[in-house]
Amino acid sequence: MNSCIFTNTAGHSVSQPHKHAACQLGSLALLQAPNKCVQQRRKQLKVHSLFTGIVQGKGCVQQVKKQNNFSTIQIQFPAGKTDAIQTGASMAINGTCLTVTNQNNDTLSFDIIMETLRATNLGQLQNGSEVNFERSAKVGDEIGGHHVSGHVHTTAQLQKIEVTENNKRITFQVPKQWMKYILPKGFIAVDGCSLTVGEVGEDWFTIYLIPETLRVTVLGNKQEGNTVNLEIEAQTQAIVDTVEKVVQQYMQQKSLA
Repeated sequence: MNSCIFTNTAGHSVSQPHKHAACQLGSLALLQAPNKCVQQRRKQLKVHSLFTGIVQGKGCVQQVKKQNNFSTIQIQFPAGKTDAIQTGASMAINGTCLTVTNQNNDTLSFDIIMETLRATNLGQLQNGSEVNFERSAKVGDEIGGHHVSGHVHTTAQLQKIEVTENNKRITFQVPKQWMKYILPKGFIAVDGCSLTVGEVGEDWFTIYLIPETLRVTVLGNKQEGNTVNLEIEAQTQAIVDTVEKVVQQYMQQKSLA
């Protein structure tokens, strides 16, 4: 009879004739572990930066220092929005995760490297530009939007604005290779704002904005021809890529049969 080998919480190898017995013994060891040990293990967990797509307001660019493939920006935030923030903290600026490099009251500095300048609209910022911002979420915070990493996938161009009495319908043109991840009623982050996709075409999609979103975010000031940052919803991308891979492998096996 084969034995299954596992390691208990003390680091010793234990052998049992059945997996079921091993699982029971492992569970018992965990239940008996001292609270101090559990707390130490929790402290070792690494929590990566996470955003929710619920924009917390607008900041105003005070200064842009451009160098060769590098830029430093200073942004002034509304009073109280930078409380307790520290150098090294993460903040989403137009949906792009940036690191705080300096703080002067309500004004924060951020460095932007070549790849970020290429992939996002942050290279277009000027003195006086407004940006969306969101501080990284803490454990226990309400997730009012969806999981946003702050890693922008591509940019889109604002193609058309249709204004009604109480909302706006905006059409964005997107590089075609990203459209397979943009589905009707799915999530998408536009300049860091968690939104629901409306209609979808071959290389475009629409969103509908309520007055509150227009008030709180820079989307209320966007004009046709402007560029926005897009982050594809992670689960949608994983599902689409996995299905494509499985289908491709299946078709290859069928062709060889």
